[in-house]
Amino acid sequence: MGKKRGDRKDGRWIRDIDGFHFIMPYLMPNRCDSEVYIEELIDVTEMVKYIEAHNSVNKEFRLTPFHVITAAVGKIIYHRPYLNRFVAGRRLYQRNKITLAFVVKRRFNDEAEESLLVTEIKEDTTLEQISRRIAGDAQTIRKEGGNDINDLLDKLSKLPRWLMRLAMCVFRFLDFHGWMPESICRGDSNYASVLLSNLGSIKCNVVYHHLNNYGTNSIVITIGRIHKELMADDDGNTSVRDVVAIGATADERIADGFYFARSIRMLEEILRDPQQLENKMKSEIRQRTV
Repeated sequence: MGKKRGDRKDGRWIRDIDGFHFIMPYLMPNRCDSEVYIEELIDVTEMVKYIEAHNSVNKEFRLTPFHVITAAVGKIIYHRPYLNRFVAGRRLYQRNKITLAFVVKRRFNDEAEESLLVTEIKEDTTLEQISRRIAGDAQTIRKEGGNDINDLLDKLSKLPRWLMRLAMCVFRFLDFHGWMPESICRGDSNYASVLLSNLGSIKCNVVYHHLNNYGTNSIVITIGRIHKELMADDDGNTSVRDVVAIGATADERIADGFYFARSIRMLEEILRDPQQLENKMKSEIRQRTV
């Protein structure tokens, strides 16, 4: 399908929507006005066992909970396309790519600088590829520094305040019309499908994280620390399980509550059966009940 008038280089304008969804960007023009926050405690006992079994026999690349959860989120976005939508310029768009972003600390101390890392999810992407990419890119950033977007931000930080305000007016104008250069969007988490924050890696619990009115990012996910808790199964039997709290802030203009809730249930299904992430993203999600 070719690009039509009104499409952006990063998304296709969704024209066939009902009046309710058409008017929402006019009633709530700012993304921060349209936030909904969902927090779920998810059983990750099987995921923990899977990671331990994998790492005990595979020394070439080691999995972490963040790698698995990131891959699971990528698979959900691939199979739930409404989650890969965004509102820009008062219009609803379907994003052309699936991109996941997160922040990397260059060193593990209070004063260390942070760098942005963005990875693309394709139909043939697997858990191993995501794990190697995250580990490799993070290691590169810690050794060599940031990427293009971090270099740009460093340069902008040296501008006088009046010039920076003028630059931001230009950026917002380009952002509204979809004219932002690809060189800027490519490594910017504000233009990613999902921004993930791995708070569990710093022994922190899940928190609410706001969206931004700049860019096209419609979903932010925070991941807490894995801990043990008494949980009841589907039959009402209780046992101590490994669990993690996951918080998701989403732009409610891209989908309805039922769609968001069902997507969370499907994420739980994947983390109960993480072995399916070894298959390509396009493979169907194995589910028990959703």
